[in-house]
Amino acid sequence: MDKVIKMDNIYKNYKLGQVNVEALKGINLEVEKGEFISIMGPSGSGKSTLLNLIGCLDKPTKGLYELDGNRVEKLNDYQLSEIRNNFLGFVFQSFNLLSSLNAIKNVEIPLIYRGIRKKVRKELCKEALEVVGLGDRMHHLPNQLSGGQQQRVAIARAIVGKPAVILADEPTGALDSKTGNDIMDIFQKLNKENNMTIVQVTHEEDIAKIGNRIIRLIDGYIQ
Repeated sequence: MDKVIKMDNIYKNYKLGQVNVEALKGINLEVEKGEFISIMGPSGSGKSTLLNLIGCLDKPTKGLYELDGNRVEKLNDYQLSEIRNNFLGFVFQSFNLLSSLNAIKNVEIPLIYRGIRKKVRKELCKEALEVVGLGDRMHHLPNQLSGGQQQRVAIARAIVGKPAVILADEPTGALDSKTGNDIMDIFQKLNKENNMTIVQVTHEEDIAKIGNRIIRLIDGYIQ
């Protein structure tokens, strides 16, 4: 199988005032194309730091990281933003929707950055909203949608550009358990039917088990 993510001896240090914080300590991680991975660990274990590195939102202090064969630490800011926009889709606990835009306009944003023509954008956005079961809500504003529906819009925005990898940081954290399970059903469908690789951070054991592998972090180390 193809390795889509390959991390070799990854360290990440931060400066907090005068204090040097070692957030990640020698992480080795490989993810195959089409896997569904859950990252777990207590607060401060390095989960979000690891996800930020995987998502090219940050660079490691030390170590080698290959994303789809690209050596991430060698890429410039423009190349990193190209990878984020074309290869990755992001879903966060806070839905990060623009309150003044309806669902279809929120979903459209990544495609505008790609320079895709308006007519094509509209078709892709409709398709993505249908996939997440919101075909009948595409003209609703965020405040006219429930929390679960807002998260579906966020997922539609993440998948509209047909990314190879979806990165989700506590995607069910702000939702009740039934709505959270509905969101996981969408992830499973994307994983199985579209062969999307999914890496999610979660603190919920039952949500983590929906993936086919659990990575447990403690104090910056993989257990």
